[in-house]
Amino acid sequence: MAITTALTRLLGIPHPIILAPMGGVAGGRLAAAVSQAGGFGMIGGGYGNPKAGYGGTSWMDEQFRAAGNAQIGVGYITWSLQQFPELFDQAMERSPKVFGLAFGDEMQFAPRIKAAGVKLLCQVQDLDGAKRALDAGADIVVAQGTEAGGHGKSGRTTLTLTPAVVDIAGEIPVVAAGGLSDGRGLAAALMLGASGILVGTRFWATPEALGSDRVKQLLTLARSDDTQRTRVFDIVRELPWPDGYTGRALVNDFSRKWHGNEGALEKNLTRETEAYWTAARAGDTNTSVVFAGEGLDLIHDIKPAGEIVRTIAADAEDLLTSRAGIEIG
Repeated sequence: MAITTALTRLLGIPHPIILAPMGGVAGGRLAAAVSQAGGFGMIGGGYGNPKAGYGGTSWMDEQFRAAGNAQIGVGYITWSLQQFPELFDQAMERSPKVFGLAFGDEMQFAPRIKAAGVKLLCQVQDLDGAKRALDAGADIVVAQGTEAGGHGKSGRTTLTLTPAVVDIAGEIPVVAAGGLSDGRGLAAALMLGASGILVGTRFWATPEALGSDRVKQLLTLARSDDTQRTRVFDIVRELPWPDGYTGRALVNDFSRKWHGNEGALEKNLTRETEAYWTAARAGDTNTSVVFAGEGLDLIHDIKPAGEIVRTIAADAEDLLTSRAGIEIG
């Protein structure tokens, strides 16, 4: 049995699983591995901020080359493209199958994406965001709950947000995101009316993901309770996130010191920012950020991305055909 949904039909893929375009993690090699296994891979451009060491034009060229001929997409933080419009132009020249936008006004970029025949994916965290995405012509709406790693809002959970977005999306495929790491998550999302899932943290713990083996091993040892939504890593990195947005990350020495003391951090920003980037370059995870979602409890090992795609799909198929062992009557 294969799971066929509006998403699989739209993208022409066997499995309704999308790689989250995690900045600095989801490079070309990982995106290609997910797509080649039957899911859909996306390269994460993040901010396009040269200071972060990823996302710039030369970095993106490298990642597109690493993806080879695989069918992939690309995703950016929307408001960062306003600062680096050359990144949008570069991505569009590569003719990705999907262009993902998150955390900003999609209308500035949507017309050109749609005119080029590229599918527009919009990630949202509430119903107002979903309505804006639909008005912008989104072909795929990702309903991201607060359980997700990285940036989002602290309000709606995946369980409640997903069906609410489905109810207003009509025929537009809705993809659930936030804390989803295995076949149970995919099966549950489908029961909520979603057409698939977007998976982040589980794919970071793969050989194909960018980043150090130390961080990947850390993800297999950490638990959901070891994460926290916070602004301190954005403050110290001098990233101007809009009000209401926080990032879910592993708690470390830096966040223990400054979470709840953001005002003091801002007063000492020059010193702390220099120390932060020094630690980040050294791979010091006691100081630098490791974004991760609440699906950590389900991640116990480092596996090839293709194996993860196939296992999630097969396990979901088993659950859906067996009705999870539930007897009625």
